[in-house]
Amino acid sequence: MRLSRFFMPILRDDPKEAEIVSHRLMLRAGMIRQSSAGIYTWLPLGYRVLSKIEQIVREEQDRAGALELLMPTIQSADLWRESGRYDDYGKEMLRIQDRHERDMLYGPTNEELITAIFRDGVKSYKDLPRILYHIQWKFRDEIRPRFGVMRGREFLMKDSYSFDLTQDDARKSYNRMFVSYLRTFARMGLKSIPMAAETGPIGGDLSHEFIILAETGESEVYCHKDYLAMEPPGADLDYDGDLAPLVQDWTGRYAATSEMHDAAQFESDVPEADRVTARGIEVGHIFFFGTKYSEAMGAKVQGPDGDLITVEMGSYGIGVSRLVGAIIEASHDEAGIIWPQSVAPFDLGLINLKVGDADTDAACEGFYARLQNAGFDVLYDDRDDRAGAKFAAMDLIGLPWQLIVGPKSLKAGEVELKERATGARHSLTFDSALTMLTDAMTGRTREGA
Repeated sequence: MRLSRFFMPILRDDPKEAEIVSHRLMLRAGMIRQSSAGIYTWLPLGYRVLSKIEQIVREEQDRAGALELLMPTIQSADLWRESGRYDDYGKEMLRIQDRHERDMLYGPTNEELITAIFRDGVKSYKDLPRILYHIQWKFRDEIRPRFGVMRGREFLMKDSYSFDLTQDDARKSYNRMFVSYLRTFARMGLKSIPMAAETGPIGGDLSHEFIILAETGESEVYCHKDYLAMEPPGADLDYDGDLAPLVQDWTGRYAATSEMHDAAQFESDVPEADRVTARGIEVGHIFFFGTKYSEAMGAKVQGPDGDLITVEMGSYGIGVSRLVGAIIEASHDEAGIIWPQSVAPFDLGLINLKVGDADTDAACEGFYARLQNAGFDVLYDDRDDRAGAKFAAMDLIGLPWQLIVGPKSLKAGEVELKERATGARHSLTFDSALTMLTDAMTGRTREGA
């Protein structure tokens, strides 16, 4: 993509309305623009990141055996009356009427609708277990939307729902989603830590929030330092095997948000040298609620002996649009964003330092073509602008690599390759730079295999 033809309205100054780093940088980098309070338009650069995050989430859900569908944003209020939540949900729900004066709502979540879909489509225990998911826009009318996409009113979310015959089976589904989340966030360059969360009416330990550590996190978290060194499951993970030991390993040490923190237990269970107190951002939440919705809405299947059995359910959410902000909060510096390669809007930026110089223009055109032929998604800065402005823009938008081409380096038969994350610069022949980039791309592909 030639930057001269791309729509990326960069802001030089920090917007006054932006209170946190991610909001400020997303506005400055031309990723989003506010449409109304808590509602944003995703501009091309931001939408590319959002789409890459969504695809990673989709791939890992599919890998775990979940089946994708797409539910509507507008739901019938009658379903919510069946579950008893319509009057209880509060003002966060946007209630509307259609032209026939039927009560409708803009879905803040989908437990009722997915339960009705399952109830009408599955009748026998032979069709269990099932995990269904979709990635859809949701709306919650927050009284005070703030922090950009981190706490907006409209947001993109992945929610999965599991259906099982017994609680033991439900735990297996829960474990599938648990380990799937570890892999999902790791592929985005994030270190996620499962932390104790409020449990459902059945009790037990089947509720976890997945937290990433960031200095600008929204809440305080407490955990054992072992979590910082633990490696997520690899691509060879067998989802049909026994996942309980892996889940136990990831939940066997102290980890809690401020809402669930027990200071006495923390001091008792964790040696002082191993205690970590930090700021954290929630990026996922998994939850087992048993028969809360299936009982109220009559979601039953015929069991092996012919009796009707109320199915056991769980829900599993990932804030897809929220993750864009969360990644920035966890990965940035004073110059701008530092994207992990797996979610970067482009693989690299090609910078022409002297547009109009025949030799430099010709070299950049050749490099641009060769990079594209090698499979790289390139943002080519072909604008006639100052070198300093080009460097600042590339640092701001945070592409993992910058290939810098100017008359002086070309005379020496070299280009300059800059790593955004470390700031390291390498003077290389173009072929050597291409090899380095290819090796980096191969490593990224291997991680997601």
